[in-house]
Amino acid sequence: MLIGQYSTNLGSKRRIAIPKKIRVKLGKKMIVAKWYEGCLVLIGEANWEALLNRLTGESKVITAPVRDTDRFVLGSAYELDPDDQGRVILPSSLTSYAKLSKKVVFVGLGDRAEIWDKDEWEKRESYIARHAGEFIEKLAEKDEK
Repeated sequence: MLIGQYSTNLGSKRRIAIPKKIRVKLGKKMIVAKWYEGCLVLIGEANWEALLNRLTGESKVITAPVRDTDRFVLGSAYELDPDDQGRVILPSSLTSYAKLSKKVVFVGLGDRAEIWDKDEWEKRESYIARHAGEFIEKLAEKDEK
């Protein structure tokens, strides 16, 4: 299970070292794609299909929201194969989307990690801290239904 935060630097040619703890948990083959709130998702190949099924609800009917989710996530996805030191080159379309600058944060979320620009992550983390009580209340309401 991936937990915690890991800070690293993005090189001038969009090269980044994936933290060892993340590499060990995700495996050799990884997928990176656009994700929500302006970050990227990094997930092991073994968990990729399960993530997509959670997003689309395994719907038998391919509705407009399912198609758009597929376009957003699948259409932006790239396979990554880190070198022996765990480094990869991120596609420019993804670094632009996530506004990645020199300082980058990996956030472990169980079966996947998010990749954030450090400044953007600090803003999001502050927002989450301010609204954490509301989030848990909404989840509790959902469970009661």
